[in-house]
Amino acid sequence: MQLMPLPQRTLQCGKLSLDLSQPHVMGILNVTPDSFSDGGQHNEVNQAVAFALEMIGDGATVIDIGGESTRPGASPVAVEEEIRRVVPVVEALAQHDVVISIDTSEPEVIKAAVQAGAHIWNDVRALTRPHALATAAELNIPVMIMHMRGEPTTMNALDQYKDVTEDVMAELKQSIDDALKAGVKPENIVIDPGFGFAKNAQQNLKLLNEFHKLNSLGYPILSALSRKRFIGEALGGVDAQQRAVGSVMGHMLSIQQGACMVRAHDVKAMVDAIKVWSAMQNA
Repeated sequence: MQLMPLPQRTLQCGKLSLDLSQPHVMGILNVTPDSFSDGGQHNEVNQAVAFALEMIGDGATVIDIGGESTRPGASPVAVEEEIRRVVPVVEALAQHDVVISIDTSEPEVIKAAVQAGAHIWNDVRALTRPHALATAAELNIPVMIMHMRGEPTTMNALDQYKDVTEDVMAELKQSIDDALKAGVKPENIVIDPGFGFAKNAQQNLKLLNEFHKLNSLGYPILSALSRKRFIGEALGGVDAQQRAVGSVMGHMLSIQQGACMVRAHDVKAMVDAIKVWSAMQNA
């Protein structure tokens, strides 16, 4: 494992900005009935907003709202239903001083969310849906481009790599090039290697061990491994609710190798770990 300094960059999010020289915690807010870890817990707007405010109080600087589960085998959600789930929560949180990210692949969803006050497009499908690239360029907002092969229904059969880290980097570079050609500004791009998406447990662990190599692509990096199956397997097969410590550890290994943001279920634990790491860096 190679220790890497965080980039000296600012991610502009509307009137708000994120200093990427310090690691940020993105709190996960799934307004879905079927997400793998917390499905059904925050379906009502008041429940979702209350949980988001709790995460903000615990130190999250970004809230990532998702209206469609992308767990393995998840069923697709109609665009109208995704908008119905997401937009009221965005409208409520837009009254607070926090960056709002939207976990969606649908151009119509991100358009509606941005109109309601959202700032970032977090797309697990790397802007591959029809009109997604043009929409990202038009909206001129930060976009998080994640590596995945196929769809959640097919990705588990697509984990054949010659070298997982090198192949992920090559495929991410192609996605970045496509975005740039479509007019997405380079300062708006954040990359995500896609832990758990079309990768088996050993491949995820290798990717985590070689996370520092992603820095050569030249873009800020999001690490999103919270409570994922490979963490549970590394812990001996524990279920999602018992993966908090393992997730924090994995995210800290990512931060030490250059991740400037981590997407976490367990916000307070993650923030506390970063505080200790930061104190060590400044000693």
